[in-house]
Order: sequence, then C-alpha cells, then structure tokens
Amino acid sequence: MSEEKPWLKLYPKEIPSELNYPEQTVQEYLVKTAKEFPDKKAIHFMGKEFTYRYLHESALKVAAYLQKIGIEKGDRVAIMLPNTPQSVISYYGILFAGGVVVQTNPLYMERELEFQMKDSGAKAIIAMDILFPRVSKVMPQTDLQHVIVTAIKDFLPFPKNLIYPFIQKKQYGISVNVKHEGNNHLFTEILKGPAGPIKEYEFDFNEDLALLQYTGGTTGFPKGVMLTHRNLVSNAAMCNAWLYKTKRGEEVVLGILPFFHVYGMTTVIILTVMEANKMILLPKFDAETTLKTIQKQRPTLFPGAPTIYIGLLNHPKINEYDLSSIDSCISGSSALPVEVQQNFEKITGGKLVEGYGLTETSPVTHANFLWDEPRVKGSIGLPWPDTDAAIKSSETGEFLPPGEVGEICVKGPQVMKGYWNRPDETEQTLKDGWLLTGDLGYMDERGYFYVVDRKKDMIIAGGYNIYPREIEEVLYEHEAVQEVVAAGVPHPYRGETVKAYIVLKDGANVTEEELNQFVRKQLAAYKVPRIYEFREELPKTAIGKILRRKLIEEDKKKFEDETEEAVK
Repeated sequence: MSEEKPWLKLYPKEIPSELNYPEQTVQEYLVKTAKEFPDKKAIHFMGKEFTYRYLHESALKVAAYLQKIGIEKGDRVAIMLPNTPQSVISYYGILFAGGVVVQTNPLYMERELEFQMKDSGAKAIIAMDILFPRVSKVMPQTDLQHVIVTAIKDFLPFPKNLIYPFIQKKQYGISVNVKHEGNNHLFTEILKGPAGPIKEYEFDFNEDLALLQYTGGTTGFPKGVMLTHRNLVSNAAMCNAWLYKTKRGEEVVLGILPFFHVYGMTTVIILTVMEANKMILLPKFDAETTLKTIQKQRPTLFPGAPTIYIGLLNHPKINEYDLSSIDSCISGSSALPVEVQQNFEKITGGKLVEGYGLTETSPVTHANFLWDEPRVKGSIGLPWPDTDAAIKSSETGEFLPPGEVGEICVKGPQVMKGYWNRPDETEQTLKDGWLLTGDLGYMDERGYFYVVDRKKDMIIAGGYNIYPREIEEVLYEHEAVQEVVAAGVPHPYRGETVKAYIVLKDGANVTEEELNQFVRKQLAAYKVPRIYEFREELPKTAIGKILRRKLIEEDKKKFEDETEEAVK
C-alpha cells in the first residue's frame, strides 16, 4: 500500500521526489554561507542588523568559551532565550563546540526547568538575565555547572539599549545584576574574546545528535526527542524544495515562532542560514508589533501557527497595514481553519497552507502545495520528498486502504533517532522503521492526508466516535467565533459528552441556541455540542497551541467535586 506513493503523481516538475543530502553538519552551513555572503545581513532585531560574518565569528567565540569551561563533544548545553540574536549565536556556538543543543522554554517555572535539566543532564545553560534567579535555584539539584547570562538590551540599538532596562524593571519588577566571575558568565564578555582556536571533532552525520528537543508535555512529563544532524538538515532541505520559487539570498523570513519549538527552529535558524536569507526576530508575538514589522521590514516568508494568523486577522486595524510583501506561509502546530486560510490570503495576497509534523520528525512530513493545484481544503497535504506515509489499523497494525480511518504513520530521514533515555517509549513509537504519530486520519485516492484527531482526543459519547476537529471546523465558520476548541467532558449517563469552548470576536454576540442551530444544520445530531462555554481566552502553550487537555482536566475536576458533593 505505502510503496505506491500515489502523491508523487501530483508533484509539480519543480519538486523532486528524492533529494541528495550532503553529509554536512548543521553548523557547516553557517560556515559556507558566511564565506559566500560575509557582508549580507543575517539578522534584523528591533532596529539593529547583524551580518553573516558577525554571526559566524560570534558563534565561534561562544564555542571557544564553552570548550574553555569544559564542554566536550556530546555534552548538552541548554538555551533559555526568546527569539533574539543571542539565541541564534548560541545555537551555532554550541554545535561548533561539539555540544548538543537543549532548547528550553523561557516561560518554564522552577519545577519544569529542574525536570528538563535533570533529564537532559545539561552542563551549562545560556539564559536571559531575568531568568537568572530561577536558574540559580535549580542548579544545585541538576548537573548544571555554568550559567551564561545575557539581556535583551545587549543587542538593541542606541538609545533603545539604555531605555529597555527601565521598561523591563517596570514589566517584571526585578533588576538582575550578574558579575562575570566563577560559574556565572556574561554573554557580552564572551563576545569580547577570541573566535578560536576551537577543538574540532569528527561528526557522524547520521548518528550524532545536534538537538534534544523536548515535546510539549501537556500530559505527563516531556520527552527529549533525539534529533541528529541528518534529521535537521534533511527536513530543512525538504522545506526548501517545497518552496521552490524562493530565491537564495533574497528572502526575508519572519521569526515569530519561538525557537524552543522545533518548527520555528528548523524554518528560521536552520533554513534561513542554509539559504543565506535574512531573519527578522521578534521576542514574542504581539499583533500590532507584528503588523508594523511586516509593513516596515517586508518579510516574504512567514512560518506560523493558526493562533498567530487568527490574532492578526482579528486586529481592528489590520486593513491599515501593507502586508503585500508576504508571499509564502506554512502553518504548523495545530489545525488551520479554512476560514483563516482564506481571509489571510485575501488580505496579504500571499499563499497560506497547512502543514503537518511532529517534534519527532524535525518537524514537517506533509504540506499542501503553495503555488500548485490541487490545494485541498481541510487536508494536511501530501508527504514531502523522501517521506513515506501510510494509515495503519490501531487494532491489527495492517495498512488500511484509502478512505479508512487509522493511525498516521511516517518514515523518512527526518524521523528522530528516539527518545532520550527512554528505550521502552522509543520502541513503542518506532515500529519496523515507521513512526507511529498518535494521530488518527485517512488518505484519499490521490494521496492527500487528513487528520481527524489525536487518538487521545477522540470523544466517545453514546457509543459513537466523535472527532473534535470536525466540530471546530464548523464553528469556525460562524461569523461571531474567533477561537474554539471542542472536547469530551465527563457525563453521568453518556460517559462523555461534547463541549465547545468559545472565544467570540470583539463586539460579537451569539447565544448558545443560535450556535446550536448553526451546527445542527451541518453535523449529525450526536456530534452537536451539548454544552457551550464562552470564555475571554483559551489556555495556550507558548506557541499558541490551545491546551485542550487542560480544559478537560478542569471539567473533570469540577465533575468529581460535584459528584462528591451530591454523595454527601
């Protein structure tokens, strides 16, 4: 079944079905680009720009310093930074030193940070100054020996660099003063040092790790996904092949997706450098700042997530900004509502398509075509070059024919080596060369894939299997709805019942009964939500992924409390 690869018949002539991957490490691409385009701008950050020569030399300085304080090949070094020049420099600096990057969410609290540092065994961490107190508290319980501290102001132009500390103190209520001594190190002092010499190691392109990327951990503990140089380089090359109309050295990439999310890291940190383009970095997503940045800096590529596009579309002044520079957007992290896709393309004149992937696949495996037909609404698209995909029965493990729902499975050079220190979970996820994604879906006759939902998110109510995504797609079509998530919540008779959590657009009004009538016209009665809850906002991860599980847990606890009270 999977060997047929019917999707290859639909590939335009510009996209090859197979690619050649030079056995070059991630950091070797920076060496190559800096040599070819030393004076080309690599990074734009809040009004200041940095060349590829500067990026390369700075990364080598960080590498030399890391080796000086004892970092050797294979040692893990954590980065706990927002999207800043320091983050990019640190990423390549760790790789030049022979280390393995551990991307860490700057929003992590002490318990989460301690777990990740213990699990990864990181020896050093590069962190923002306001996070220094948090890092200091967990260091005694971990293998961390060194902390390198930097600040937003360190890379701001004058006079922003003088003003920002006052803004930061007002915003966070703290002012951190770290001295460059002992096990505490200042990023600015490191960059005053030499760019070498550094000890160079032999790397096994296929086996050596470049990255430990932790899964979100919305349920249970996060797992460290082991990604090799081959995994990351191959996925960036696949992305480049899919974006065949882009021109090397001429694109401007908007870096909003945080780098601790693998999609932001692959498409911005790796692919941008690989193709000698310029990245525009924003430390966090703010709709108005993003709109102003697009108008002024004219990005052409905009990798994002549905909540980012929704946030922009619902900004009251979006029509006052010129967004026409945007040519290509691939949306990841969660399902892209059709309404969002259509409205964003109408406003920008560019193309926005849905892609699919996981942390375990570096991350992309599927996408719709950007410039070629057919682009199929509601589909995650076709497998990328060198990527095989199939639908397997969760019960029998057999391949299923087109149209039948089962578990989406993938294989290809971007598939992880495994989970860090978790051989049992690795064995459960990697079967006979296939990665079991945990997502339920189906493939049509042409080779287009569709996600119906996460296996664990499927609702079973009254004996029926109900997929939340189908309900959400319908509700997103209602003119009053800005964001929605559907979920199964406990019910005394049905076991589970369907609930919809709704965020309305500013100034919009709609009743439960009106929504109910709207949905009933489009879905079978058993799929229609029995409960609607209107909220000001929905809980999300740092990349804007709605935390469905958190909402379910809240309702589960409420149900248990009410049941306990009734028994009394």
